[in-house]
Amino acid sequence: MTSVRVAVRVRPLNKREKQLSSKVIIHMKEKTTTIQKPTVRGDELKGAGKTFSYDFSYDSFDRRSPTFASQEKIFRDLGFEVLKAGFEGYNACVIAYGQTGSGKSYTMMGPSVRSSINLHDKGLIPRICEGLFWEISHRSKSDAVMFHTEVSYLEICNERVQDLLKKRASPTDDGGLSVREHPRHGPYVENLSKHLVQSYSEVEGLIILGNAKRTTASRGVNDFSKRSHAIFTIMFTQVWCDAEPLYETVSKIHLVDLAGSEKVDPTRTVGGRLKESADINKSLVTLGHVISALADLGAGVSTTKQIFIPYRDSVLTWLLKDSLGGNSKTTMIATISPADVNYMETLNTLRFASQAKNIVNSPTVNDNGSMKVMRELQSEVTRLNQLLKEATQVGHEVPLSSVDVKEELNETKSLQAVALTKNRSSTWRETLNILQEETVTLRKEGSGVVLDCCLPHLIGVGEDLQSTGIALYYLKEGRTIIGKASCTQDIVLHGPGLLSVHCVLENIAGTVTLFPQDGALCLVNGSVVTDPCQLTQGAIIQLGKGATLWFNQPTASQLRLKYQSGLPSVFSPSVTDSSNSTENLSKAMVQNRWYKDAIKLTALVADECKPGLAKILTSAGSATNVN
Repeated sequence: MTSVRVAVRVRPLNKREKQLSSKVIIHMKEKTTTIQKPTVRGDELKGAGKTFSYDFSYDSFDRRSPTFASQEKIFRDLGFEVLKAGFEGYNACVIAYGQTGSGKSYTMMGPSVRSSINLHDKGLIPRICEGLFWEISHRSKSDAVMFHTEVSYLEICNERVQDLLKKRASPTDDGGLSVREHPRHGPYVENLSKHLVQSYSEVEGLIILGNAKRTTASRGVNDFSKRSHAIFTIMFTQVWCDAEPLYETVSKIHLVDLAGSEKVDPTRTVGGRLKESADINKSLVTLGHVISALADLGAGVSTTKQIFIPYRDSVLTWLLKDSLGGNSKTTMIATISPADVNYMETLNTLRFASQAKNIVNSPTVNDNGSMKVMRELQSEVTRLNQLLKEATQVGHEVPLSSVDVKEELNETKSLQAVALTKNRSSTWRETLNILQEETVTLRKEGSGVVLDCCLPHLIGVGEDLQSTGIALYYLKEGRTIIGKASCTQDIVLHGPGLLSVHCVLENIAGTVTLFPQDGALCLVNGSVVTDPCQLTQGAIIQLGKGATLWFNQPTASQLRLKYQSGLPSVFSPSVTDSSNSTENLSKAMVQNRWYKDAIKLTALVADECKPGLAKILTSAGSATNVN
């Protein structure tokens, strides 16, 4: 568990603020930031200042000041921790927040020059990428570890996701991408391009390409205002080749440059830009609600209602779900103006940043789950071997310690073997009892195992293809009742539209007739049946609205196999009946997908019965005793 780190940075006065003769109302000392309320009608308001404390307070107002915070200093304080988290296998995130023109993009990217990146004023994003590849080149001198790095760059404009590194198919193509959520990895952007990079120069080219496509506009307070939220993501994979088994970590680093919050009057926004500003403010308001709710959770605020986190109310907060309250080491840097004309916007930003300090994340190392289990097992084996070694070294002082440890290990292994043998024996015994019945035989055919039943029977065709078993119901001589669960049913089915006694199947000398009950929905080969109906080989029976059965008549199947050796397969269709019901049967086969289920039955029998048969054949004496 770790809290979100929060930093605040104040910029110099800009041209507009100087023309308005603005006064400086921001003062920083060590980790504290103080904002003074502007004077009203010449009256000095005493005690009107507000002081906030953060993890970092950066004074970038005057370059000549000894406390001036440069781009390099911010990278050393914030960027180094991001790189450290990435190489340790954690997710990391840096979010820049503030009003329009407060210096967010300068802090994250550097000066607004699209053709190149200024070497001295580079922002956090290019510096982090450069530091990443410097460290990779240093660690790659050893063959013990391999690295794989991919980057993506997107913007969220008017609540639509755009890929900044992918060329649009046509001028009319809006390029909007959909946001999905993976059950394990969380929200992601579908079809977002990912680019493999092997050097910083490749990353720099992609950054310049993406920045050139970002949505910008001239505002009343900023001539190069970014009108979209931008997320630059680094997917960083490390594989340790000298570990046994191989050890792999995957880190995801999100570097977020948010669009600035703004008021309509100072920015002179109209028309389409007004709607654009409304969407930006809406997403930022949602971000505020998310941070407020997470802050209440982190601070342990007592409430009778469960706190709801509205991640899905905005695309921005949905994509940042893991970074805010999830699996990530997150840093937020709030940029502010020092001028009194921006007092309310600056005060709101400081309050926003102060609230974000209470967010608690749960970062974890993102390694391979199966490898983690194997390492834990190896660690346990090492621990037990160490105990055995220590007990052996005790010698004559404790002569039974070594024996006790060995007996503990042997007892553990014996218990595991007994449990496994008991489970397998139960399976084999059940298989043997089924095979000993006169109605069922099992034989090997090529690489498969075929289950035969000499009586007419039904095979349950499940609608769920993910089911792991198929039921076979053989029809005894006489009447067989089918319906819902009850003490009177011979075959119990489940599904909508089934009655307690749905239908009766009558088997007389191998001829099977279906008798529907009053009010019961019965279909044979897709046709509704209300009167007694004689079933033919391969008939598809649907009872109610879900239960589907396939009728197999071994006698009819044997006619087709008259001149072939071997016993008939339970899945063999009848030639004599196929000419009469080919069309209906084909439709029913496609509709109910019985063929796939039949294949599943063969695979199931092969997997479950083959080990048991091998055991039975080698233990013929035991099998005879069971009889």
